[in-house]
Amino acid sequence: HVDAVLRQTAEWRDPVAVCSHSTAMAEHFSLADCDVIGFDLDHTLCRYNVSCTFALIYDSFAQFLVEHKGYDRELMSVTPDCWDFCFKGLLLDLEDGNLLKLGEDGTVLRASHGTRILTVEEILETYGKKRKWKHFKTINGTFARSGKYHFYDNYFDLPGALLCARVVDLLDQNRNVKKYEFWKDVIASIEYNYKASAFKEDSGIYFPSVKKDPGKYLMRCSESVKDWLRKLKNAGKVLLLITSSHSDYCRLLCEHILGEDFEEIFDIIITNALKPGFFTQTPQQRPFRTLVNDEEREPLPSLEQPGWYSQGNWNHLNELLKKITGKSEPKVVYFGDSMRSDIFPAHSYNNCETVLVLEELEVEASQQVTTDRKDSEPSEKKGKYEAGDTKE
Repeated sequence: HVDAVLRQTAEWRDPVAVCSHSTAMAEHFSLADCDVIGFDLDHTLCRYNVSCTFALIYDSFAQFLVEHKGYDRELMSVTPDCWDFCFKGLLLDLEDGNLLKLGEDGTVLRASHGTRILTVEEILETYGKKRKWKHFKTINGTFARSGKYHFYDNYFDLPGALLCARVVDLLDQNRNVKKYEFWKDVIASIEYNYKASAFKEDSGIYFPSVKKDPGKYLMRCSESVKDWLRKLKNAGKVLLLITSSHSDYCRLLCEHILGEDFEEIFDIIITNALKPGFFTQTPQQRPFRTLVNDEEREPLPSLEQPGWYSQGNWNHLNELLKKITGKSEPKVVYFGDSMRSDIFPAHSYNNCETVLVLEELEVEASQQVTTDRKDSEPSEKKGKYEAGDTKE
């Protein structure tokens, strides 16, 4: 998590950070050389209690499907073992109801139909001797969205992987399904719970629950992280917060994890950034907008000064950064937790240095410590997809 990353970079005058590039996953750079330091919010600066948040997100989606779309109430029953099914990197093939773990060349390493893990023979029968997934060329290098598949790369929709798998199970039990058409209902559940007005209206389950008890779901930033951010600001670094969360939810998170004076830390705050589009689309496609009482106002022809804005695009932001830093090509680093929304577009489209915050590494590190101490394998069981690679 970011706390672990920042513990290694707290002395920013002599830091070394890992830059996640498509061509070299272990390039290094110095934060001291960066003029601008940007952060994603959810699961980057803001750490969640994942077990509680997973259950809340799952319940939010499942309850909508049951109460508004007529799905079986069995969807609402989840046991602790069910969460072993979820981890980032799963791909849902919407045409056949399979969840896949792919290799870097599109090879199907492991797969399940619904929650039932497929055998090697079933994988070969479905995907052929080479076990190639037919849509890999479409997703490779772009992470584009499609009505034929969904890529789970962040914790906000990852519980949906379990939900969809269980929907497939229930559909298969009730009838012989040749074509799965539940995805539109899942999208409706996401929109219902995460829509822009949900926070203000207290609609759905997710936002009302977090507002009622933020301490149950959110983990405050450590004092070392807060001090580090202020040191960066005092040293003349330009600090950005770029999040796809809406302004009202962003304010709740930041006040809880950083304190009520959080706006003093950042030079520019951008909410509802709609990443990855923020990094890839033009000013005409995605202009910045001002905010009045968390309501978006008129589009801006350009970005002229620091402040809090909504939506926007990298081109206009970069022009402002040039003005603030006095440099024709300010060096920017961006911290984020999503390959699709943060790391890939920020680097590939805008040549930013990038730091991937991967919370799973903290678990692996703690398991390694246990292994080193006990000279044995850690006792924690792995998720259903985390065994050794399938072999022919």
